[in-house]
This record gives sequence, structure tokens and C-alpha cells, in this order.
Amino acid sequence: MHPHANAPRASLKRRLATLLYDSLLGLAVYMAFGAVFFMVFGALVSQGIISNPEQQHAIDILQSSTGWTLANEGFKWAGVMLFFSYFWQKSGQTIGMRAWRLKLQNIDGSLISWHQALIRIITSGCGLMALTMVFSDDKRSLHDKWSHTELVELSIEQNRARLGQ
Repeated sequence: MHPHANAPRASLKRRLATLLYDSLLGLAVYMAFGAVFFMVFGALVSQGIISNPEQQHAIDILQSSTGWTLANEGFKWAGVMLFFSYFWQKSGQTIGMRAWRLKLQNIDGSLISWHQALIRIITSGCGLMALTMVFSDDKRSLHDKWSHTELVELSIEQNRARLGQ
């Protein structure tokens, strides 16, 4: 049995506090992936790989093309999804979750899979799905149930042990 298998499920207050922390982190990741996309896009335009007959600036080409705009947004959101999924399946905790002593895990306490992380992200509604836990007897939100996961609250000692302190 995993050491956190019987940990109490996280309260709504802690979930929302974690959501606030991790939203700021997600925004930074979103912006970083946007910068990477624009650097690559700008290089492709300047090298003539992306057509630019009117000698427009790369940002003008990007904004005037629905396809490139969708590619840009898709790349940024994929980066955010990859970022959170990586931490969830690697340790069960993001930076915000560590600060608020929460851990995402399977019901048996084991770490979640990439597949579960993807289901959780797609069904999370940018975190608003956490509010559905108020209507649940077992303190699990809908995206917890759909991904067969739970968000638990660790004691100070358990969190320190996980962080190696």
C-alpha cells in the first residue's frame, strides 16, 4: 500500500488556493511557449520558408492568418497541458500543490498515468470543475471521477518527506 493511500481528500478551499497559484504558473508557461513559437515562426518568415510576398512583419502574418493563429494557440495550450501532466505523473504535485500540501494520485495512492492526466486536463474546465466537489459525498469533483483520481491533503510531515526536507 502506498503511504498516501488513506490521506484525507482535499477541501475546496485548498483546491481553489492551489488553482490560483498554478494559474499564475500556467500563464508563465503559456507565455514561454508563445515566445518559442514566435521565435521559430519569425525565423521561418525571415528565411523565406513561410511565404511573405508583401514583406510584412512576422506578427502581421501571424495575426492575419487563422491557420497560424490556431497553430500558435494550440502550441501554447499543448505546452501548458504537457507541463501540468508531466508534474502530475512524475510526482503527483505541481508547485502550487506543494505549497498547499496537495497530491494528485490514484485511489490506491500510486501516481497517475499520462492518459489519466490528459483526461483530467481536458475535463477540468480550466479548474472550474473543482466546484463540483461540493455536490459529492466523497469530496471528489467530476474530473477526479472521470480520470479515476483523487486530490488528497498531505500532513506537514508527509509533505516534508516528499520534498526531502
